[in-house]
Amino acid sequence: MTDPLEVLKVAIKEKTPGSNPAHINQTLNRAMENFDRIQGLDTRMRPNTERPNFAAQISEGAKSMYNTIISRGGLTATTAIVAVGLFAFLPATRQGFLPLGIGKNDINVEPMILEKSESGGILELGERAAVAELVITADPSVEINTKDMVSASSAKQPINRAANLLARSEPRLLSRPTSISEASSERFANAHDNPLKITSEAPVSTFSIDVDTASYSIARSSIQAGYLPPFEAVRAEEFVNYFSYDYPTPAPDGAPFRPTVAMMPTPWNTGTQLLHIALQGQKPEIESRPPLNLVFLVDTSGSMASDNKLPLLKKSLQLMLNELRPKDDIAIVSYAGRAAVVLNPTPASDHATILAALNGLDSGGSTAGVEGLKTAYKLASQMKEDGEFSRVLLATDGDFNVGISDPKALEAYIANERDSGAYLSVLGFGRGNLDDSTMQALAQTGNGSAAYIDTLSEAQKVLVDQLTGSLFPIANDVKIEVEFNPEKISEYRLIGYETRILNREDFNNDRIDAGEIGAGHRVTAIYEVTPNGSSARLTDPLRYGAGASSVDTPSSKSDEVAHLRIRYKAPNTTTSQLIGVPISAKTLSTPTSEQTFATAIVGFAQLLRKNPYLGDWSFGAAITMAQSSIGDDPFGYRREAITLMRLAESLSP
Repeated sequence: MTDPLEVLKVAIKEKTPGSNPAHINQTLNRAMENFDRIQGLDTRMRPNTERPNFAAQISEGAKSMYNTIISRGGLTATTAIVAVGLFAFLPATRQGFLPLGIGKNDINVEPMILEKSESGGILELGERAAVAELVITADPSVEINTKDMVSASSAKQPINRAANLLARSEPRLLSRPTSISEASSERFANAHDNPLKITSEAPVSTFSIDVDTASYSIARSSIQAGYLPPFEAVRAEEFVNYFSYDYPTPAPDGAPFRPTVAMMPTPWNTGTQLLHIALQGQKPEIESRPPLNLVFLVDTSGSMASDNKLPLLKKSLQLMLNELRPKDDIAIVSYAGRAAVVLNPTPASDHATILAALNGLDSGGSTAGVEGLKTAYKLASQMKEDGEFSRVLLATDGDFNVGISDPKALEAYIANERDSGAYLSVLGFGRGNLDDSTMQALAQTGNGSAAYIDTLSEAQKVLVDQLTGSLFPIANDVKIEVEFNPEKISEYRLIGYETRILNREDFNNDRIDAGEIGAGHRVTAIYEVTPNGSSARLTDPLRYGAGASSVDTPSSKSDEVAHLRIRYKAPNTTTSQLIGVPISAKTLSTPTSEQTFATAIVGFAQLLRKNPYLGDWSFGAAITMAQSSIGDDPFGYRREAITLMRLAESLSP
């Protein structure tokens, strides 16, 4: 086999006569048309000038290159350079030249092989290098006269030869992916793992609660497609809060939620302990809840045509209709190139009218997301009456490319709109261009939650089983603050909630936005703490300063390990209320199978993030722990999690 790099070096040195630029453009366009035809591409792919994907950048660069080269010698040299770059790049990234709309990590491709064909033809590109021939023979008038690559008899073959070769190349390279791995155009909202804190230096931890579950569903879709999710797609708190737990419920006439605190040994680190803090929301009777005004804001842009996007979205929203009451009202707004009111406010009992409007939605165009939000908020405001709740339910793949496309600017806009009293929740659909970061920004700022729906079963969970909690709020701007006792705890770290961390002064500031809790919702936060005197301590005690002589040894001054404070606002109020709970041996609950399963899940999330604090703890250990504490699992969500752990273990290097 001839060394492809040497072959291409020879091509660069060849002298060739002049070339016709118009002919170059014509044949390049024909090549792209043939490629798209063979691929069966959806011509309605969403245009996105904000963030062109890898293939789009390559394509635009190629067009520019051909438009500016006027000599055939220049064309030969530049083409060879492009080919060298492609072949140098491909073995490292396992990435092929992909059609527009597919990210650079969508398909696994073996390294390409350049060979001279048995018949002495242009290039026998081994199993999968047809695209290189497409590039090299883009101008059919070019004679590439190199002894190792081409014979004169085939050098003038037209671009259709490249298309024919594409058609018979290995299907794994050419067919549209049936599942998407971590595509380059996807963006996720996350941050690096929370650092270890020394109690004597920073005894207070403050954060906003989070009831979102999107991260777990996104990771599940990746794993089931045969890929480990990127670490930034994994938010540990959303893994834990995806599951239901049997926590004690609050008294009917008391606070809207009840805290439960438990301590247990850390399975991955001998010498430390896990502090579980759980909040269980009230579960009011469905019949007693106020009427809901729902505005379905549906993304109908071109990228929503896939089966796991708009078609699944329609089926998902249909599921929830039977769960709504006759007093609830529904309106539908669609947005693509522009926003439009598809259904004016209609009683939820009028299924025929609602379904007709929903099924009439079709995809096409760009994404005028901000115009859609403005229309939906205006409609929600008009629908609301005293004592009622209005909520905009945004269903999208998350990409806003017309209007405000910067997440920070979107946050500012939503912050101004939430004062109207309308909540905003986000349902994500599909993969490939999923903009999780924008979805998170919208939901967090809009006093709502974010979920990702990849199957009809997930739609059942979010929009049927948990509908009341998803739509009916019981507490706004819920913040948690934990003050650790340096005489008992030398170090601690909060697992997850990286995007929800607050400054200490934010806790008492009612103008600072935080997360919401819906009816029946539960929230779990887990700290890994190091007791004083433990050999697992990672930092040395202070030699100087206040408390330097006492922080490394157990003390009997107080039996409190920490103090828990919770701030929240009742719906439609602006002043927060405070709950304080001392955490001591008397208040700690005995760990149950619920805390044990939550520990297995938070460990699973940390393994996917490759958290350095886990040492040699493994997926196998997480599986064993989860299996031993599976408990009541009527819908099979916990068993599914164990299956995901097993798959992740197999997919791990």
